[in-house]
Amino acid sequence: EVRAEHLNLHGTVHGGFLYALADSAFALASNSRGPAVALSCRMDYFRPLSAGARVEARAQEVNLSRRTATYRVEVVSEGKLVALFTGTVFRLGGDAFPGAGEGLSSGQNAWRKEEG
Repeated sequence: EVRAEHLNLHGTVHGGFLYALADSAFALASNSRGPAVALSCRMDYFRPLSAGARVEARAQEVNLSRRTATYRVEVVSEGKLVALFTGTVFRLGGDAFPGAGEGLSSGQNAWRKEEG
């Protein structure tokens, strides 16, 4: 839900708030197939939102290859498209979240197995 602290000087939702939401959905979707890092991202904005609006991000994989994957994230409110995010990742290979929760230090490189 959009709150007052998410608004810009015009009284509408700040683009950075919507970008962060879409980027989080992108990260969850792309890393669900194994560790991945962003190569490129793009965001187009279509309509303003005010405080109190409910907003959600819906990620969809549109292309998957051995080394890259591209995702489309629709940011919607009340069934209407508010913004469209497109991102491509480089797939690092390996398991998705190996050793999740085991021996991780402060989340840094959380997806990597600790060495020797």
